[in-house]
Amino acid sequence: MKRFKFFIFNTSILIITSLIFRGIDIYFTAYVSRKIGTEALGIYQLVMSVYLFGITLATSGINLAVTRIISEELALDNSGGIKNVMKKCLYITLITSLSTSTIFWINTDFIISNCLHNKVSPAVIHLVCLALPLIAMSSAISGYFAGVRRIYKNAIGQFIEHVAKVLVSAFLISLFLPKGLNYACFSLILGDLISEIISFVYIYIIYLLDKKKYNNIPELAKKNNYTYRTLRISIPIAITSYIRSGLTTLKQLIIPSSLEKSGINCAESLSKYGIINGMALPIIMFPDILVKSFASLLIPEFARYYTKKDFKRTKQMTTILLLLIGIASLSLTILLFVFSDCLGNLIYKDATSGYYIKILAPLATFIYVDTVVDSILRGLDAQVGVMLINILDLAISVSFIYFCVPKLGLLGYIISIYMSEILNFTISLFQLIKIVYFKPKTS
Repeated sequence: MKRFKFFIFNTSILIITSLIFRGIDIYFTAYVSRKIGTEALGIYQLVMSVYLFGITLATSGINLAVTRIISEELALDNSGGIKNVMKKCLYITLITSLSTSTIFWINTDFIISNCLHNKVSPAVIHLVCLALPLIAMSSAISGYFAGVRRIYKNAIGQFIEHVAKVLVSAFLISLFLPKGLNYACFSLILGDLISEIISFVYIYIIYLLDKKKYNNIPELAKKNNYTYRTLRISIPIAITSYIRSGLTTLKQLIIPSSLEKSGINCAESLSKYGIINGMALPIIMFPDILVKSFASLLIPEFARYYTKKDFKRTKQMTTILLLLIGIASLSLTILLFVFSDCLGNLIYKDATSGYYIKILAPLATFIYVDTVVDSILRGLDAQVGVMLINILDLAISVSFIYFCVPKLGLLGYIISIYMSEILNFTISLFQLIKIVYFKPKTS
């Protein structure tokens, strides 16, 4: 009963804070789009694609590894091992993040010329390099708080980060925007770096204070190889994440060029890309933050079922969750479709964004359900399968965009989004059904 209360409390905290964060993000995107224009917004989205690829390389699956191992240790009543888990994981994170920053710094010119159409200065990539170690270390610590079920501490850190990012970036945009488009992107990334510094200082301090409760608890298994267990989880995730993130980045980078090949000029292709990826899709994904908040807490719960081989409970919870998320997702999809025009005009003061929100609204059901399915699979130690599905999906999407969008234009890009989400959803659901309903025999 106590565990259930913790689950409900953590879920409520995540849902409320995530709503606030996503609302802040959408408001900030609307502010930025009005300040710098949709073409510059498209360029910023390209920079963020490269940034996110760097984050994937820097974190290397450590967040899930920390959450999984700490959840397992608590399930086995070995809380004394938590301090050693974190020591190993933080060392690994520091190595991967510094290595990534070094690679990006050395290849700055290549990234700018081949990925960003020479639209930004080297300073933008250098700021990304400085941010990556902070983000990676924060990710590992966030995994710790998820594992010990003190999610509210992560939520406070994220709130501080979001508020700092908005305030600092808004100030910097007003300061640098008159100097040109490159300075607009620079100010946004600098604002992100400053917010990451503030967030990391906060979360590291509260981590040091929180882990004191485990320092004097003896470890049950002195020879427990936490490095091996961490790498066993993180390496497969990291490898598949590298491929997945690389394909995702490639996908985002070739969209504007593929649209250009269809006959749309460079400025317009970046503008359309900015509207769809920077304005319409964030609205479609807004309710998904609720789903992700809830789904992230499913990972340690299902990891506990998996560790204890409680197949009956796994099946019961999976059935209930799929039914609830299916009904909720369909309801949210209908609302997005009906109020798409209002949302576009109200948030962005732009009718075109409302048009694309309506076109993409039917995807919402597939996206939300797939989020829960993926979290359950990760809790059941099927994270590699989840990544392989994502890689297959992305490989097909990249091929379609590269070969078909130049012929079909914007319609081809819309088709690629639908194809990607539906394919991912279908294969993931099939995998979950196979594992939960057919693989285990008895509890």
